[in-house]
Amino acid sequence: MPPTYSPADPTRINVQSTLEVNYWCHILNCTETRLRNAVLAVGPLAVDVQAYLNR
Repeated sequence: MPPTYSPADPTRINVQSTLEVNYWCHILNCTETRLRNAVLAVGPLAVDVQAYLNR
């Protein structure tokens, strides 16, 4: 089931927000740990995180 929440800025991932972390984990089909590690590795831009997770 898709999340009913959508982030204020859909181009950036805010790992300080539980709602956003849950949203992005669903959208990117990854765990919270993988999401947080990806943001640490490449920064908060969603396209960069997605590319990192897909490599």
